[in-house]
Amino acid sequence: MADLFDKIHNDEVIRRAKEATEFGMYPYFRALSDSEGTTATFEGKKVIMLGSNNYLGLTTDPRVRQAAVEAVQRYGTSVTGSRFLNGTLELHHELERRLAKFAGKEAAVVFSTGYQSNLGAISAVCGKDDFIILDKDDHASIVDGCVMSGAEMKRFRHNSLDNLDHVLSKLPLDAGKLVIVDGVYSMGGDIAPVPEIAEICRKYNARLMVDDAHGFGVTGEGHGTSWHFGVTDKVDLMMGTFSKSFASIGGFIAGDADVIYYIKHKARSLIFSAALPAPSSAAVLAALDIIETEPQHVQRLWDNADFMRNGLKELGYNTGASCTPIIPVITGTDFQTALAWNALVEEGVYTNPVVPPATPPNGGLLRTSYTATHTREHLETALQAFKVVGERLDIINKPVLEAVH
Repeated sequence: MADLFDKIHNDEVIRRAKEATEFGMYPYFRALSDSEGTTATFEGKKVIMLGSNNYLGLTTDPRVRQAAVEAVQRYGTSVTGSRFLNGTLELHHELERRLAKFAGKEAAVVFSTGYQSNLGAISAVCGKDDFIILDKDDHASIVDGCVMSGAEMKRFRHNSLDNLDHVLSKLPLDAGKLVIVDGVYSMGGDIAPVPEIAEICRKYNARLMVDDAHGFGVTGEGHGTSWHFGVTDKVDLMMGTFSKSFASIGGFIAGDADVIYYIKHKARSLIFSAALPAPSSAAVLAALDIIETEPQHVQRLWDNADFMRNGLKELGYNTGASCTPIIPVITGTDFQTALAWNALVEEGVYTNPVVPPATPPNGGLLRTSYTATHTREHLETALQAFKVVGERLDIINKPVLEAVH
């Protein structure tokens, strides 16, 4: 008789992971003992952190920390209930009002995680008679939301307007259609051509949702990718997370008031989850205050990103199509990627190794990302480490990156 756990013992990926662990080359689930944003302590070694999504460096800002402390003192550590019942605080309503205005929309609803935001919104507005059309590089939470919705999912080539048009042209005219793209892609660091996508959606009467988890706080002077392009009125739903520029945890969906009201009453990941704790909500509000009143943080972020992108290219690295503070460094095979990651740690630089199936075959990369609080000394030291490791391992001048999922 079959045993449910047979696949666990026979899984090839797990076998390879255990082998890599034995040789000290497995890079995942390894703990940091300390982290102050731009630097961290990794297994007893101080490293420059180039793997964080703390784009504006606000997780350690004293004002954000103090807001969270005061919220703990007033509300405690948890609301111990769903937003649908006893879990809604006035703090949540204030945050939703502020986020809607910040995103340029009528209303917003806050979820406990970014993953739940996508899962809840997509499965709420789409059903079995609808179609959801995704960029092939869309985040996994979007895919999972589509599966949960029961709608038929279609994919189009990454940032290909012609292919999107072709896919939409084959769908029934009388069917509901939702196109979903990332604003900023989390691996490639490139930006979706949102204005052109919006025009194609209008042509086929399709609604448009932009997952701007990596865009809010980064693009459009912090207001996001749709704001950057001046098309907030042409994007029906916007998603954002708090675990990046907003220095907390959670997520939100913004859109027209009637649509958000509908999502609040239909999204299972909202109704059947405990609400965002008050300290997390207060931290987001404090971060939002800073983003709105101190634009220099966003400017420093872009200055640092441009400095590193230019520096890596001058060394001979392939950084793909990146044009944001997310900069992939192409390394090649799984083994080369693991070697490069480990060698950089030894040189005092922490990056995130990404291998297939998250990349094309032999398209492994080190995902690096930068913050407003990195100093020029941090970045120059990191570039020197990349120079040493690249020359030692011969990973410079790798083939051009294909689409990354």
